[in-house]
Amino acid sequence: CKQHSLHGTSPVTTFGPKACMLQNPLAVMHIQDPASQRLTWNKPPKSVLVIKKIQDASLLQPFKELCVFLTEKNMIVYVERKVLADPVIQADESFAAVIQKFCTFREDLNDISNRVDFIICLGGDGTLLYASSLFQKSVPPVMSFHLGSLGFLTPFNFDTYQSQVTQIIEGNAAIILRSRLRVVKESREKNARVDKKGIIMTNGDSEGSRKVLNEVVVDRGPFSYLSNVDLFLDGHLITTVQGDGVIVSTPTGSTAYAVAAGASMIHPNVPAIMITPICPHSLSFRPIVVPAGVELKIMLSRDSRNTAWVSFDGRKRQEICHGDNITITTSCFPVPSICFQDPVNDWFESLAQCLHWNVRKKQNYLSSKEDVF
Repeated sequence: CKQHSLHGTSPVTTFGPKACMLQNPLAVMHIQDPASQRLTWNKPPKSVLVIKKIQDASLLQPFKELCVFLTEKNMIVYVERKVLADPVIQADESFAAVIQKFCTFREDLNDISNRVDFIICLGGDGTLLYASSLFQKSVPPVMSFHLGSLGFLTPFNFDTYQSQVTQIIEGNAAIILRSRLRVVKESREKNARVDKKGIIMTNGDSEGSRKVLNEVVVDRGPFSYLSNVDLFLDGHLITTVQGDGVIVSTPTGSTAYAVAAGASMIHPNVPAIMITPICPHSLSFRPIVVPAGVELKIMLSRDSRNTAWVSFDGRKRQEICHGDNITITTSCFPVPSICFQDPVNDWFESLAQCLHWNVRKKQNYLSSKEDVF
């Protein structure tokens, strides 16, 4: 799905087996007004995946209530086996009849990508990241309830879950397409070569790709020396990162680790990739935003004193050795996140409520009788 385009890859607008985006005939240059992005169903949804944050006792009662409600609506409910392994759930005899109606699966064994019509997450932002990782291609619409700590990506309050879930089943909801990164880690038998013009010369085998919703982080790991990695854009060496590491994030991820490292916050509808250094040993290395259509490569510099480490949305941490490289592009498969109001209002509400953006004591009013100076 790689397209050399200013706006990057064209995201798919079908999500799971039955959901799609309602087409807007007034779209300009194929870029819809964020407030006009609406969910619609080709056929009525029949199946739902419920994802619950593991090892959180406070979520057991909401989880049970939601599952009972869904089964009463004759929905096929998918639940991970490790969720049902909780001793408290196993000991609840009144819930046993509901459990028998569940379809269960394991993350590392079963592919449910064509069986689930939409997803409900109970937890915090990490629960949405985990839901994204379960679907490497088309992702069903995701409805996230704020039952965690921060809740930047979880706009729904569980107190009114019945009416809210009913609206989703009826197809009455706005959605925001959260772009993801397609990441490929390549291991090489020989170090990659760079010619005099800074063009990367490739050879070696790929280890497969993964989709990332927030960010790819390359850091120095347990070593005391600076991280020393080369950063390529569309095959050209643009800089060498000397510091604790570098963050490559989506607009959704710009309000996560990247903002803590000094980056700007980007609305998820903006087609872009953000590059943010982590504690760079330079006074002039500022975070930058590049078009979503570029291809980034990260690899150890030849004179790096140690290896580096990479993680994907905070998971699957692994070492990068000399000769390895990380290729990052924008994925064709975004996460269709269901909005409480719309993509614009939800985002600014999260900035205000979760990050207290631009909170300041207001200046007093100056009356006409007071001297201006």
